[in-house]
Amino acid sequence: MQVSALGLDVGRKRIGVAGCDRTGLIAAGLMTIDRQSFQQVQAHLQALVAERDVQVLVVGLPYTMNGAIGAQARHVQKFAQSMAEALRLPLEYVDERLTSFQAEQMLHAQKISPSRNKGLIDRKAASLILQQWLDERRLKAPYIQTSPQPDVANSEALDSTVF
Repeated sequence: MQVSALGLDVGRKRIGVAGCDRTGLIAAGLMTIDRQSFQQVQAHLQALVAERDVQVLVVGLPYTMNGAIGAQARHVQKFAQSMAEALRLPLEYVDERLTSFQAEQMLHAQKISPSRNKGLIDRKAASLILQQWLDERRLKAPYIQTSPQPDVANSEALDSTVF
């Protein structure tokens, strides 16, 4: 199943944006948008939607560590719902707890300073969010069962097949 999706890590100052390859297997960070206005963010995302033929918007929802929806999650939901409507895309959420932490750990492993690369952290977090959604989607996809095809060369096999 091919899918084109955008993943967002929505913060108050920046939004990390990730996209997936055409096969819907691998997510990669695309850009970080410095938030100035809703219209400015929408313009950036609208360009990506058109360029990449995006079919769904996937947004990380920052639940609290005990699984509740706090003030930040409500802020993200409000923004995401408005953006999905503006872009005319279906919206799906992914639990994004610890994705920024994971992104920072990845930078540390690459000997890159997280404090000097906040935009890179946001892009990596967005790619982790989108990759999680892609992986969950792939696990939920029903497996297509194919039955063996009858031997066309053997006409008796066709005659005994009940259709």
